[in-house]
Amino acid sequence: MKLTIIGGGLAGCEAAWQAARRGVPVRLIEMKPIRFSPAHHSPGLSELVCSNSLRGASLDNAVGLLKEELRRAGSLFIEAADATRVPAGGALAVDREEFSRYITSRIESEPLIELIHEEAASIPEEGPVIVASGPLTSDLLAESIGKLTGEYLYFYDAIAPIVTAESIDRSTVFSASRYGKGDGDDYLNCPLDEEQYNRFIDELLAAEKVVARSFEKVVHFEGCMPVEEMAERGRETLRFGPMKPVGLTDPRTGGEPHAVVQLRQENRDATMYNLVGFQTKLTWPEQRRIFRMIPGLEQAEFVRLGSMHRNTFINAPHLLHPTGQLKREPRIIFAGQITGVEGYVESAASGFLAGINAVALTRGEGPVVPPSETALGALVRHITGETDHRHFQPMNVNYGLFPELQGKIKKKERRQKLAERALVMLDPWLEQVKPGGC
Repeated sequence: MKLTIIGGGLAGCEAAWQAARRGVPVRLIEMKPIRFSPAHHSPGLSELVCSNSLRGASLDNAVGLLKEELRRAGSLFIEAADATRVPAGGALAVDREEFSRYITSRIESEPLIELIHEEAASIPEEGPVIVASGPLTSDLLAESIGKLTGEYLYFYDAIAPIVTAESIDRSTVFSASRYGKGDGDDYLNCPLDEEQYNRFIDELLAAEKVVARSFEKVVHFEGCMPVEEMAERGRETLRFGPMKPVGLTDPRTGGEPHAVVQLRQENRDATMYNLVGFQTKLTWPEQRRIFRMIPGLEQAEFVRLGSMHRNTFINAPHLLHPTGQLKREPRIIFAGQITGVEGYVESAASGFLAGINAVALTRGEGPVVPPSETALGALVRHITGETDHRHFQPMNVNYGLFPELQGKIKKKERRQKLAERALVMLDPWLEQVKPGGC
């Protein structure tokens, strides 16, 4: 049975490669060069658009661990990256043109992959399909996906920053819900006095912002307004919006703060917290500088920074099984950024998992899900396992997604221990899914 894959980006090419290595014939449909998205210019496959950096290479960084896992798994993405690497200090960066040429050559020379250059206007009605159409999915295909998924298709991100729980100063921040609703302590609250609030607003108004590209310009809904744009409407706007202090009492003073920034638990293990209502278009350096002015976040470690940009993605926790299969139609698997993973490496990882699960599907075998202790499994866990679908937003891999270690671990040793545990768990799993073994 032939597998159809829509999209010749990182996820689609990785999925095609993994399926072909396991003996499954593939139809890989890529609309370039017949039609280009607004962000793409090269006719080659797996074109890197925004940057040539694949981020940190060290195991101190979760994306470094994810790359090591993909390397051990026989990823085409990593093979190409290693072959086209350029100097970048502690990061893995590539020559973008050489990287695309390398993957294009490998895909075109694989006899089990039929590369078809045409626009996929809809999802095939029969047979196994991987949808890896990316964050700039064409309008026709997006319409087809929307009909299949209902009202769970989004066309831009309104993302607020996320910080690690261990970097929050609990001597300043207090737990409480407004008027004691819910469990009474569902949120962490960072209190600001009037002077702190005004200084924060001054810096917010003067901060450098990211200029949207033409295809990313959107009309923001009131509920998704960038925090800096709200501040431009008046100095008190945020105090009546996401920084509203009403119904909260600071236990240190016994009174209501002038303003608060609320932090909402992001994951089940409570290792990450979201800055509620702080979607933003500030540059990343400005976000780090200004948001660390918030009392209790002076030493904040950001695992995700805020952004607002064009991005087509589905509500994966609501729609997908851990295998990436669509719950209502399991022959269809989603992969790449359309599932809500962010970043080049994460997209390739999603494609890797989609490819091996498509093989299992075509052979009538059981699903293939990596251990949650691995970087691959942590991504799956976030996308389809533990995230509240009402607040789902795309995410890069980070150590905050991983299950907690047992026992007391020194903070400076935590990441190394998480990486060591991941690789110990990974190797036996890879034995089960390697070509000829799954």
